[in-house]
Formats: sequence, structure tokens, C-alpha cells
Amino acid sequence: MLILLPVCRNLLSFLRGTCSCCRRTLRKQLDHNLTFHKLVAYTLALLTAVHTIAHLFNLERYNGSQQALDSSLPAVLSKMHLQGSNKWLNPIHSNQTTVEYVAFTTIPGLTGVIITLALILMVTSSTEFIRRNYFEVFWYTHHLFIIYFAGLVIHGIAGLVRGQTEESIKEVHPHHCAQYLTHKDEHCNHDCCKDPEFGSIPAESWKWVLAPVLLYIFERILRVWRAQQKVVVTKVVMHPARVLELQMQKKGFHMEVGQYIFVNCPSISLLEWHPFTLTSAPEEDFFSIHIRAAGDWTERLIDTFQQQKLEMPRIEVDGPFGTASEDVFQYEVAMLVGAGIGVTPFASILKSIWYKLQQGDQTLKTKKIYFYWLCRDTGAFAWFNDLLASLEQKMAESGKADFLTYRLFLTGWDTSIANNVALHFDTAVDTVTGLRHKTIFGRPMWNSEFTEVAAAHPRSVVGVFLCGPGALAKSLQRSCHQHSSLDPRKVKFYFNKENF
Repeated sequence: MLILLPVCRNLLSFLRGTCSCCRRTLRKQLDHNLTFHKLVAYTLALLTAVHTIAHLFNLERYNGSQQALDSSLPAVLSKMHLQGSNKWLNPIHSNQTTVEYVAFTTIPGLTGVIITLALILMVTSSTEFIRRNYFEVFWYTHHLFIIYFAGLVIHGIAGLVRGQTEESIKEVHPHHCAQYLTHKDEHCNHDCCKDPEFGSIPAESWKWVLAPVLLYIFERILRVWRAQQKVVVTKVVMHPARVLELQMQKKGFHMEVGQYIFVNCPSISLLEWHPFTLTSAPEEDFFSIHIRAAGDWTERLIDTFQQQKLEMPRIEVDGPFGTASEDVFQYEVAMLVGAGIGVTPFASILKSIWYKLQQGDQTLKTKKIYFYWLCRDTGAFAWFNDLLASLEQKMAESGKADFLTYRLFLTGWDTSIANNVALHFDTAVDTVTGLRHKTIFGRPMWNSEFTEVAAAHPRSVVGVFLCGPGALAKSLQRSCHQHSSLDPRKVKFYFNKENF
């Protein structure tokens, strides 16, 4: 039941909207949906292993009881099928029956093997390495969940696991009558001389599966319906470092900052849907995404748009769905950290701020934004140079030059870049980006950055937002804990990470 709820994205988006007035800590729990999904999956895998091992031991015990020639209680109960009654207990009725035979010829055994294999494939293909490098493998094997849930419902219907009926327990109680069964006298007239009766224990897994499966089916129907709505690609831009920008329009499409969509290109694959963060602002009359070449599907998509002649390739869109970045304007001070293409949700936020400043929005709660962008190569900075340059100009014109402080970090460079920077060190603009703020070579010293922010805003609640790798997330989360004051009246850092 719990495995499906965290991946019902429309449900989560609805809850995020209804919880907008809830406490921040309660609302933040929705951002851990995939972590919870993985935790439930690993627990399920562990309990499946325990369940399977227990059944194997039990079948061996059944087999031994069937072959036993003594008058022990297990041996006597195992021979009850010889009386021609359907009220047997031991499912093994022959000395030639093996555990393997039961596993592959009975409905519980065969479905158990199938759903266990499906679970193993789903868990092993969900590792970080597979998802990053072979997303298609992860995507297709994860749809084995359909077979898994179907097998789970069927698994117990054959009634292989049996127990004594309630009527029989009242007449032949196992605690009182076991000795009479193993040493039965032909002339016995005691109440315990009756043979116990056994029946199948009814399957109840469907009761736990029905509600979440119906909810998930409704979710999928809604997503399929939305995906069929026409999407018009209005503009295609090819940025440096093989980054494709698609600007699109879709009737009835409404978004918030930091949200993401799932994209499908039927000409490449009918079934593959990939998530991308929206880089446009809610105030714009289009929505856009930036796609970096990072696998077979993205490579083919970029090549398809580069080679298109008269007609644009068809694109299907599902979403948008909510993320942690939606809450950025709930904080007085925000620290935005993007690594590489992870800058995309913050492009949406910065664009929205630009529009709010243009319109003179007085409801904007945020008073200060710190933006950190970490890139390995100089070409990546060209993606949003124009946006940062226009933000610099607009804020200077409106007297809010201190509203945005941004720092660009180049984590990979060669001697030619370093020599060029050294030669033009005294120029007014940066030689790498053309912006007023100079590019910093190396990685941020987060301890110094957090100390500076805490000193500048000693009584503020600071939201720290990250779209980047797990190692950077751990570092930022640790810094948030270290620099948050125990005094509720002083500075407090709240960590938020993109998860989709």
C-alpha cells in the first residue's frame, strides 16, 4: 500500500497546495517522497526474503512429515489426505514430491517466484549508477510493478496455507486433543476422538492493494489524458555544451516557480518519459526546459531537433508537478545552489523575480537572494548569462542592487583560461562570463559562505535550496545544522533539495 502513494505525483502536488498554510516542517515532509518510496521498497525486499526463506523451511518440514513413518503428530496430520477428505493440512501428498515441484507447479509457488524475480529486477535496476547511466533500463524494469501487484493478488487464492477451522477448534482443541490423535483407540468415545478438520486461509492481500492501486490507476488515467493535449513548440535554441532549450505552449498549462514536467517524444520512444525542471517564469506566456545531452534518449532528442526541417517533432508533456523550490518566496532570505544543469529551477525563480520587480510587486516577502552556480566548464555559463545580466541592470535601475548576490564557481579549468583571467584581472567585467561579478576558480568554502549569511541576517529564517548531487547535499545539510542557532529568535537555516 505505502509503496505506491509516494509516486502519485498529482496527489502530492494537491497536498502541497492544500498544505501551503501548514507548518514548514510538515510541508517539507512531502519533499522526501522518493526517499520514503525507496525505504518502503528496501523494507519490502527484506521482508520478501524472510517470507521466502520461511516458506522453504516450512516446505522441507512438510516433506519430512509426509515421509515420516512414526506416529508423531506431524506424521499423522500429513496422512489425513489418505482418508479422501478435502480437509487436509499438508500440501505435499506424495513421497516423491519435492520443494522445487511445489514452487513451480502450484499457483502460490509460481506466482511467488515471478513476483520475487520482478522485485529483484526493480530493486537492482534502481541504483544510482543504473538510473544515471542507463535510465531506459530503470524505466522499463520499474514497470514490472504491474506484474508484481497482479501476482501479489493471485498469490494466495489457491489456499496452499491452511489452518484448523473454527468449528473444529471448538470440538477438537489442539492443546487438549493432540495426544488422542497420536494414540487413538478404536473404541474411543471421547470428544477429542474426532478427526480435526482443516480449511484454506482466505487470501487477503487484495484488501491492502485495492485502494492504492485504484488511486494509482486514476493517477495514470489523469496523466495520460493530460499528455494527449496538444503541445506547440514555439522556439528551439541550441546552447553551448549541447544544451537544448525548448519553449512550448499548451492550453490550460499553469505553473509555479521550480516545478517540473515529464516529457515524451513519440518519434524516439512511445513509452519513455523523462523529468525536466521548468526554466520559464509563471509570468511568461510560454514554458521552457533546458535539456543537456546525458544519455541515449537526450542525445537522440537533441539530434532530432537539430536535424528537423519543416515540421517540428511531436512532444507530449505531463505536469507540472511541485517541488521544494516552490517555497522559495516563503523565506525572507534564500540561498540557491545549482550544480551544472541543476541551475534550471533557479532560472525560473530568478526570472520570476525579474518580472516581480518590473511590475513593482509589493507582496514579495523575500528581501535577499544569494545565488551560487557551480560549473565544470566555461561554456555552461552561457546558458543564463543574458538572464543574470538583465537582472543586474534591472536591480541597479530600481535601486535594489543588493537584492541579488550571485557567485559563479568554475570547478574545472586549464592554464590558458587561468592566464587569460590573470591578464584581464583589472577589467570591469569578468572575462569568462562578461558579468560584473568575477568568476571564482575552485569550489565554495561553505563554512565561510554560511557564516557570512548568518552575520548579515542574524534574526532571519534562511531557506537553502539545492539542485545538485548527493555529496553536495550532505555538505549543505551539515552546514545548515552547524550554523542554525538554537535560539528561535536568531538565524535558522532550512535545507531543501530537488527530488524527482
